[in-house]
Amino acid sequence: MSAAVEKILANYAGENPGVIGNLRRMMSTGDLAGTGKLVILPVDQGFEHGPARSFAPNPSGYDPEYHAALAVESGCSGYAAPLGFIEAVAHKYAGQIPLILKVNNSDVLGGPEQPISAQTSVVEDALRLGCSAIGFTIYPGSGERNIMYEQIRDHIREAKEVGLPSIVWSYARGANLSKDGETALDVIAYAAHIACQLGAHIVKVKPPTALVEQKDKDTKKAYEGVPMATLEERIRHVVQACFNNKRIVIFSGGPSKSTAEVLEEIKGIHKGGGYGAIVGRNAFQRSHTDAVKLLKDIMAVYKS
Repeated sequence: MSAAVEKILANYAGENPGVIGNLRRMMSTGDLAGTGKLVILPVDQGFEHGPARSFAPNPSGYDPEYHAALAVESGCSGYAAPLGFIEAVAHKYAGQIPLILKVNNSDVLGGPEQPISAQTSVVEDALRLGCSAIGFTIYPGSGERNIMYEQIRDHIREAKEVGLPSIVWSYARGANLSKDGETALDVIAYAAHIACQLGAHIVKVKPPTALVEQKDKDTKKAYEGVPMATLEERIRHVVQACFNNKRIVIFSGGPSKSTAEVLEEIKGIHKGGGYGAIVGRNAFQRSHTDAVKLLKDIMAVYKS
């Protein structure tokens, strides 16, 4: 037993033993086992952005097994992907690393102005494939957000009944938000809080910028005294929005960037009290050797 892990799990005392056990399993796997921190490799980008945009920089990534093997070799806490990728590797990797089934996805080939993802798999698939959790994306700010909130309500309830925790990708997006506003501090904190209120066990958001997007006087006044000059300060505010640090919140790696930029961002997340990172393109688009090294270096920051 790890004191750090058990302290975190005490915040989930109302959950059933299956959910607690799977959360403990994720926090007891890989190089960060026992630290209370998580680094997850997500590979839903082929569905979300297209295969060439995702895997052409490192063609090994077209093979589903490449990513599962990378997650294991680099010591990740878990591996998340849509149904097809998980089905292709579960027979070999279920039990080696916590698998996370992403149960909704979208593409960039077209669609409504107000974003919403399709439900592409169900909780029963996660059970069949030996997964340790489900993942689901919501878009706070979308005109279709209430549909997604009702969908994740049902998915979380069904997953809890069979002992699976839920990881919610909470990405603010919609016609009334500017592109820069999608990562504004007030919007990221709000999106993270919404995910917690919907019952997410782990929340995934983007690192926030020093911008306040909402223009109403109440929001402006509320943020007058919120420190936001540094990433560390902004992360601390988002963690506070997640039930005053009583829910696990991890941060996405975002678009491709240099190794120095990735590690500097990770340091800010760690100093601000973030629980970890979910790093996809910045890992698997590198060569295998460089990807393993980067993930190991990220974990070294969280172990420091």
